[in-house]
Amino acid sequence: MKDIVKILGVPFNRITTEETVNIIEAQINSDRKKPYHIITGNPEIVVSYKKEKALQDIIDDTDLITPDGVGIILASKWKKDLLPERVTGVDLLASVLDRGNEKSWSFYFLGADEETNNKAVEIIKEKHSNIIVTGRHNGFFNKEEEEKIIEEISNLKPDILIVALGAPRAEKWIYSNKARLNTKVTFGVGGSLDVIAGKVKRAPLIWQKLNVEWLHRLLSQPSRWRRQLVLPVFAWKAFGEALKENILHKKEN
Repeated sequence: MKDIVKILGVPFNRITTEETVNIIEAQINSDRKKPYHIITGNPEIVVSYKKEKALQDIIDDTDLITPDGVGIILASKWKKDLLPERVTGVDLLASVLDRGNEKSWSFYFLGADEETNNKAVEIIKEKHSNIIVTGRHNGFFNKEEEEKIIEEISNLKPDILIVALGAPRAEKWIYSNKARLNTKVTFGVGGSLDVIAGKVKRAPLIWQKLNVEWLHRLLSQPSRWRRQLVLPVFAWKAFGEALKENILHKKEN
């Protein structure tokens, strides 16, 4: 069984959330100098991949890509090359915080507005009293402030840098500054700090299990409708790719 499943050219790792956290722990315990970069890849990133050379460079240089979204899992099913489960930014962050609490890992939180960032970090510290928060900063900064943020992160040397700047801005920011970020692991978490702070409510568990969390987000945040337009585009392209591959496979056999 292959360790990679390619969806419209993007190589997704065949991995679970727990396995991802185990890899993160191994990277933190290593002597690596360059940050281990994880992308939780969603349909929006996949559709943009072919169109944006910058995004292609980022993905080619990424260490691990997890399937964020039921659409990615469904596409792998169409290809008859099933990925084991969704590994979303919010779920990965929750699991990493739990493991970090056991291991006393250090974190830096970058992103969201000031109120949300501050509230989310306070809640995280209250629920995970053994983690070390080396620093935090909101996601609204100019070029001069950005230089200070990068310098601060480099000096503080957190085990994990959490970036909540939204996708694909977080991925682009990490890629552009990777060489200067003195951290072992980094990944984008989308709007996870908004969820932790209570600014945005995540779908109830039953919606998550029914794989319609995207619909709950759309109903609770109607302004997201433009972003959701990418879903049928992704489904059409992914199904077409799977159909071609399955036909080719039958001919070869």
